[in-house]
Amino acid sequence: MTFADHFDTFHGLPVHTLPEPDDEELPAADAVAWRLDCFAAGELPFPELWRGFTDRVPSTEVRALVVGPWWDDEYGELRPALELIVADAPRFPALRALFLADVTGEECEISWLQLTDVTPVLEAFPLLEEFAVRGGDSQGLGEEPLSLRPVRHDALRVLRFESGGLPGQVVRAVGASELPALEHLELWLGVSRYGGDATVADLAPLLAGGRFPALRQLGLQDSELQDEIAAAVASAPVVAQLDSLSLSMGTLTDTGAGALLAGQPLTHLKRLDLHHHFLSETMADRIRTAVGAAGTEVDLSEHQTPHRWRDEEWRYVAVSE
Repeated sequence: MTFADHFDTFHGLPVHTLPEPDDEELPAADAVAWRLDCFAAGELPFPELWRGFTDRVPSTEVRALVVGPWWDDEYGELRPALELIVADAPRFPALRALFLADVTGEECEISWLQLTDVTPVLEAFPLLEEFAVRGGDSQGLGEEPLSLRPVRHDALRVLRFESGGLPGQVVRAVGASELPALEHLELWLGVSRYGGDATVADLAPLLAGGRFPALRQLGLQDSELQDEIAAAVASAPVVAQLDSLSLSMGTLTDTGAGALLAGQPLTHLKRLDLHHHFLSETMADRIRTAVGAAGTEVDLSEHQTPHRWRDEEWRYVAVSE
């Protein structure tokens, strides 16, 4: 799986990419999600792009912001660009959604995106309702990897980390945070080769239930430990409060799916997403019968076949590099 295209919509709003000709009429500030892209700007440095944006668009009315490629001629880390956004937080009282970073595979592979500590975003924007991050470990490039500190945030409803290798530190920080309004949590855990060192034990606070009382949609996805995660989810108290559960994009086999079926009932779910899986047709039919027959929407698309090398089988996640 690669990210071939940029977003068309974000936070329920059409995405509008800057820059554009100065004489072109801009949409209303609150009618679109504003996307900043240094490539589209002809490799304009991000500080200049940011100044042009804040000069032309009434920042007090902006509701959603999408950050695309933040580097111009030479690739660089996110931190300087993020510092500009955070420093100007008081100018954006209406901001409710922020995405870092809408970057395609042709622009930069997901696990080579050099991110930083994203906690200042949640601290600077206390009314933020949706926060999504794409990227992960810096792959030993000498820059700070993606990180998060435990926070309390009373407004956040949606939190997503899209990564080919999500650091375990981030998973633990999410589990230690106080997010009473959180309804949707999505973690792409990735693989150890690209920094995804989270363990099933790191997920324990999330699975215990009660930590996020408003949580209704949970995704623990894209993991090379998908069978172990499925086994833990099978008896996890949090499942009872969910409407939607996703264990998709990973290396799920009959072992993990069998553990799910042997665990607590899943028929209260509106949706069970297991797409990109390694299940046998027999096991897939068992899930459709046990869960789907009760009215739950079950996604078992994208069946995968293991690669074979000599006498070994190799299973792969949907997103890694």
